[in-house]
Amino acid sequence: MAEKKAGSNEDLENVIILKALVDTGSNKVIFVEADGDFIDVLFSFLTMPMGRIVRLAEDSVPVEIGCMRNLYQSIEKFNVHKFRSKACRDMLLLPCNAADCQCKNLKLKIDNDRPTQYFLCSKGCFLSYYSYIPCPSCSSVFGLEFPMDNTQVGGVFVKGQPQLIITDDLQVISPVSALSICLFSKLGVTDCKTTEELTFNMGVQEALHLLMHSFVSRTPLTEILLKNEPIPSLGDVHSSQGISIDSQMHGDTINEEEKNISLKLVVSKSKKIVCYAEVQEDFVSLLCSFLTLPLGFILEKMRNVSWKGCLDQLYKSVEDLDEQYLKSNFHKELLVNPKLAPGFRYENPLLGIEETSFYFVNSKLTTDNSCIPDNASAESVKLNFVDPKSHEDRDKSAQGFLKGPATFTVTDNLVVRPLSLILEMSVLQELKVPFTDIEDHIVHMGKREALLLLVASFIGDSALTNTFMRELRQPKQEQ
Repeated sequence: MAEKKAGSNEDLENVIILKALVDTGSNKVIFVEADGDFIDVLFSFLTMPMGRIVRLAEDSVPVEIGCMRNLYQSIEKFNVHKFRSKACRDMLLLPCNAADCQCKNLKLKIDNDRPTQYFLCSKGCFLSYYSYIPCPSCSSVFGLEFPMDNTQVGGVFVKGQPQLIITDDLQVISPVSALSICLFSKLGVTDCKTTEELTFNMGVQEALHLLMHSFVSRTPLTEILLKNEPIPSLGDVHSSQGISIDSQMHGDTINEEEKNISLKLVVSKSKKIVCYAEVQEDFVSLLCSFLTLPLGFILEKMRNVSWKGCLDQLYKSVEDLDEQYLKSNFHKELLVNPKLAPGFRYENPLLGIEETSFYFVNSKLTTDNSCIPDNASAESVKLNFVDPKSHEDRDKSAQGFLKGPATFTVTDNLVVRPLSLILEMSVLQELKVPFTDIEDHIVHMGKREALLLLVASFIGDSALTNTFMRELRQPKQEQ
């Protein structure tokens, strides 16, 4: 058996050993065999909020994830006075992971430079992620760090140390399933003489690079373990990527209680593209909320969507994995139906995501309500989290992360600025669109459009065009 290190000098405590079957003829990873430690790291990707992923890419791995980087950088540049509270900016640029209690026990922690902290107000009224805000009940400061007991028996998400197979495109399958579906034939291996078993060390940096490559490649294990190839740029991806996001989109039903958002699109008549939009703070708050969403939530909305990455295969693997390999249905739901951290929900429920609840049971902070004793109710042990978006403004009509009224310019690739004629002129100039070729359209965004925009922002660099232009191109039906 050959051994090959994946460029890591870390201690063995921070390394996971992978056994890989490699096709030496094509220099590709066919699959790797790994235990629960590596599977837990892979599955944890689904719990990570998009804002944290973009920040990790900014700090170490230059990958473009649709328009998310532009959105993140735009929010970074906003004056702090644009936000409803100081915490709002921190919530978007470093959003909290609702599965943080579980992820603290991962063997490889790729997002551990600023661990989540929990603070209690001096009178014990509320819990908060931020120590610098006052308690909405007693006005005292959240200066008391809340003790946590993160002891877990067995794995983080998977039960024990099962040996599972991970294909190059991140499908996770049991060895029995691998035999039944003729894995070798399916993966194009026709001659066993060209295969070789290699051993690799997977450290924190390799795991981080694996995540980033998975956004833009269907062979991330090969690229990380064998080829050390640079991550493709967004332009390379987008030019070859067909975006099909409307026919199979989940969440087409519109709830009459949902509040539609209006915006003005400036469209090129000849190119059939959205050049930019003029919007109010409610639309920008919706965009901001994209950064708080866990990756698994976005992938759940992308069924049958054409894109360049393979994280959808990882998501589907969790859905299909035999329940014997997962610790419980609660742990499966953390991955395939992840929730927001408390206080992070955007008030307009267009995206349809819920916040998780925290309970204090047996001196331990948990989000698993099955841990609540039979002689206690959920409400009796539920912890109240402060909503950092509203602590300076008790008006119940207040919505979102930004103060209003305010008007913004948003480009097709989600560069966002306070209303800027200079930005609008530069966009038209860059697109080579004359004034005579533009026209305005007022459009309304409901749940369906919000989900379309989310997916379009995630997989391409023309989010507004891919969300709205299809309907604008269709001729209106005569009454």
